[in-house]
Amino acid sequence: MSEKSSSSGSDEDVDPESGQPVEFGGVLSKWTNYIHGWQDRWVVLKNNTLSYYKSEDDREYGCRGSLCLSKAVITPHEFDECRFDISVNDSVWYLRAEDPEQRLQWIESIEFHKAESGYGSETSLRRHGSMLSLTSAASALSSASTSSFKKGHRLREKLAEMETFRDILCRQVDTLQKYFDNCADTVSKDEFQRDREVEEDEDDFPSSTRPNGEYNHNNNGSKEKLFSPASPKSMNGIDFKGEAITFKATTAGILSTLSHCIELMVKREDSWQKRLERELEKRRRVEDAYKSAVYELKKKTHYGGPDYEEGPNSLINEDEFFDAVEAALDRQDKIEEQSHSHCSSLSSIELVSASDDIHRFSTQVEEMVQKHMTYSLQDVGGDANWQLVIEEGEMKVYRREVEENGIVLDPLKATHAVKGVTGHEVCHYFWDTAVRMDWETTIENFNVVETLSDTAIIVYQTHKRVWPASQRDVLYLSAIRKILATNENDPDTWLVCNFSVDHDNAQPTNRCVRAKINVAMICQTLVSPPEGDKEINRDNILCKITYVANVNPGGWAPASVLRAVAKREYPKFLKRFTSYVQDKTAGKPILF
Repeated sequence: MSEKSSSSGSDEDVDPESGQPVEFGGVLSKWTNYIHGWQDRWVVLKNNTLSYYKSEDDREYGCRGSLCLSKAVITPHEFDECRFDISVNDSVWYLRAEDPEQRLQWIESIEFHKAESGYGSETSLRRHGSMLSLTSAASALSSASTSSFKKGHRLREKLAEMETFRDILCRQVDTLQKYFDNCADTVSKDEFQRDREVEEDEDDFPSSTRPNGEYNHNNNGSKEKLFSPASPKSMNGIDFKGEAITFKATTAGILSTLSHCIELMVKREDSWQKRLERELEKRRRVEDAYKSAVYELKKKTHYGGPDYEEGPNSLINEDEFFDAVEAALDRQDKIEEQSHSHCSSLSSIELVSASDDIHRFSTQVEEMVQKHMTYSLQDVGGDANWQLVIEEGEMKVYRREVEENGIVLDPLKATHAVKGVTGHEVCHYFWDTAVRMDWETTIENFNVVETLSDTAIIVYQTHKRVWPASQRDVLYLSAIRKILATNENDPDTWLVCNFSVDHDNAQPTNRCVRAKINVAMICQTLVSPPEGDKEINRDNILCKITYVANVNPGGWAPASVLRAVAKREYPKFLKRFTSYVQDKTAGKPILF
C-alpha cells in the first residue's frame, strides 16, 4: 500500500479583509473499512469544516463526509509518523499523509482554522457575546441557589425564625433602654426642683412651721430630707415586668432554635454522607455500563479502525477478518496482472555441486538437505494424517492440521508435474534472487544479508501486509543443491531449501512480526526417448515437483482464515511459478 499526500496552500492563507483562513486542500489517505482499507481522498479544510471527496474532480458532485472542527481533537499517531486522527465525539477520521512534514502541515492548518474561528480560545467569549454568557451564568447560579434552598428548607426556616427573634430582642432592648433613660431623667429633675423649693422655704418659714413630712428631725438635731418616688405614669406607662418576661421568653426561643439547628446539621451531615455513598455507587455503575457499551460498539464493523490488529483478543470476528484478507489478496492479484512483464531474459545457469559449499552453516545445510530427501519425498499415505485439500489436474495439495499455543503451524505438501522444463531450471528460478521479483508477488522488498558461497545466501525479506494481519518479515538461508542418484535408473534430484536463521545484521523489529519458515522445492527430471534419431526436445521432458512448506507465522490469526488463505494461495503460487519457468525457458537450450 502506498499513500499519497499533497496539499495546496500555506500557513499564510488568510483573507486580508476578514482575517479568516481560506481554503486548504490536498490528497490524504483515509481509512475506509476492513474490506477496502486505506483509500486516497481529496480533503478540503474551509470555514472550520473538514470535508472529503473521492477525488478532486468529484467535488462538483458533493462531499462524501464532513466534520465540524469546533470541538475536534487532533491526535498524531504514536508510532506511525505519517498518520493523524481527528475525532469529534464518537466520529473518528483516520488520515495518513505522504510524509511527516505534510502531516505537520495539515495539523497546523487545522489548528490554525480552529483558532481563527474563535473556538477553543479566550476570544470566543468576546466574539460571541460576553453579556449573554454572564447572564446565562447568573441565571444558572440563581437556579442552583433555588435548588439548594429547596433541599435545605428546614434549616433555612429555623434561621429565619432566629432572624425574627433577633429583631424582637432589638426592639425590646431599645424599649428597656428608653425606660431606663426616662427613669434617670425624672430622678434628676425631681431632685433639682426639691432643692430649690427647700431653699425658698427656709427663707420664708421657720423650721417649726414648715410642712410636716418635708424634714425629719433626728435625735442629734440634724434634719433629713424626704421625697416620694416618681410616679410610673410619668414614664410612659411601661410594664417593666412584662418586658422582662418577654425578653426571657425570646432568649429561650433563640436557645431552643439554636439547639434545633445543631440537631438538623448533625442529621444533615449523616444524610449527605449517605447521599455521597449512593452517588459514588451510581457513578461506579455508570462507568461499568459505559465500558461495556464501548466494548460492544467496538465489536461492530462500522466502529472499527486501522488500529485493531490481530491477536487472540482481537475485536475483529473471523468473518470480517476473512473478508478483509480476501479483498487484500484480490487487490494484489489485480496489481500483479497489471504489472506482469514478459521482457526479462533468462539468466545464465551453471551447474553447481556440493563440494564448494563450505561455510559456517554447512553442517546445518547438510542436515536440512538430508531431512528433506528422507521425509519430504515420502508417500503421503499411512499414519501421516495428510489430508488432500486441492486436486487440479497433475497438482495435488495436502495438509496436516497442527496448532501450537493457538498458532496454526499446518505443514503443507504439494506435488505437481510440469512439461517442457527440467528440475535444474525450476530450482534455479526459485533460488536466484536476480529474478525473484519477476514471479514473487507477495514480497514488498528483500536484500541479501550475506553471501555464504556460490550456492548459499542469507536473505531478509518483508512481505506485503495483508490487512488486518500484521506485516511479516523473514530471515532465512537459501541453498541450492544437486543430489546425484544412487541408482543409474533413477533421475538426479535438484533441491532448494530455505530455512530460518539468525543474523546480527537483521534483528527483529517492532515494525514487523518475524515469521519462521522451512521450505523446500524438490525437482526431478523425467525424459521420454524421442522417436528415431531425433534429438531430445522439451516435449520429451517432464519435471516432477514436490514442494513442502512449514511456516510459523510468528503471531496469532484466526485458524480458519489461515487455512482458507493457504488453500487459495499455494495452488496459485505453484501454477504461477511453473508457468513463469515455462515462459522463460521456451525456445532456450535445455539445461539438465
